Amino acid sequence: MSARYRAEQIGSLLRPTELLAARDRFAAGAATRDELTAAEDRAIEQALEMQRQVGLDVFVDGEYRRRSYMMGLYDAVEGFEVPPAASEGGSIWRGKPLDGYPRVNYPVAAGKLKARGRLAAREASFLKEHSPGPWKVTLPGAQMIGSTAFRAGLTEPFYATRGELMAELAGLLRQEVQALVADGVPYVQIDAPAYTQFADPLWRQRLERGGTNLEAAISEAIAADNAIVDGLAGKVTLGFHLCRGNSGGQWLSEGGYDPIAEQLFSELRYDTFLLEYDTDRAGDFAPLRFMPNDRVVVLGLITTKSPDLESPDELLRRIEAAARYIPMENLALSPQCGFASSIPGNPLSWDEQRRKLELVVQTAAKAWG
Repeated sequence: MSARYRAEQIGSLLRPTELLAARDRFAAGAATRDELTAAEDRAIEQALEMQRQVGLDVFVDGEYRRRSYMMGLYDAVEGFEVPPAASEGGSIWRGKPLDGYPRVNYPVAAGKLKARGRLAAREASFLKEHSPGPWKVTLPGAQMIGSTAFRAGLTEPFYATRGELMAELAGLLRQEVQALVADGVPYVQIDAPAYTQFADPLWRQRLERGGTNLEAAISEAIAADNAIVDGLAGKVTLGFHLCRGNSGGQWLSEGGYDPIAEQLFSELRYDTFLLEYDTDRAGDFAPLRFMPNDRVVVLGLITTKSPDLESPDELLRRIEAAARYIPMENLALSPQCGFASSIPGNPLSWDEQRRKLELVVQTAAKAWG
């Protein structure tokens, strides 16, 4: 079984104002790439020190070298272009929007995809040198990118179906994961929030009206995301993160895991599942009964969408409730998602973010000792 990290986190952290200013200078042509990299290095060192002080079991770089959690792939792979209008079946964000929060169109595949270089080589080498303890690298999954990057008319000359596109993405991501394993990364996490659209009643209706066979679409997606990690079990902790969208405090999907749990949990070949469970939108823990008994389930009970702190006693009660379906020794705790899936981040301050992470560590200590 994979390494267990009881006090976990997902990936992105709020970006310090100094890093945001350095990005603005770089975008305006007032700073060099080396100057931006130096600002990223300083910000990551600051974030690592904060995580060390808090006491987390595994460290991340906050995704500070990316514009969003997905952009590392778009930047490293040629063949994408940003369309002039939103992609077909575009996202509908729910919840109260933040004033002035930027929304951008997802890039679409408009050519044959080809890697320009590594996706996360700089991230891995810096973490290997500077992390105070075990560290992980996050990557978007093949289904996540494929869910938005296939566009009729633009993509079809190169990939006839979404499945073909996801298979190509899986091959590119597999090369990166293999390289990360060679780099010595102890933990790779695949981010796959788009799967929960298959569990949302409104999204299901929308997809079915568009002619999607849901069971076949899920199977096709699982095959692509499995191809990323086939044969790598035991060489590295392999995490798979599911949430319902996380941007500026808003979300995309609602509904429990029930419609997808049996298929996902039994067929995905990952050893650690990081699952959003911070609100009623995620449903109850009953779908965890489909989780194989050799998997680790990281309960995302603490929200990153607001600064409100959860009750420690309530968190412990919810962990006990989940343990009715998953052995206690196979459970861990984390926030439900990152704090800044894209540069602006969620509506929290740096100190409020720290208190959330402290709550993860303190609750995990009470739950598991």
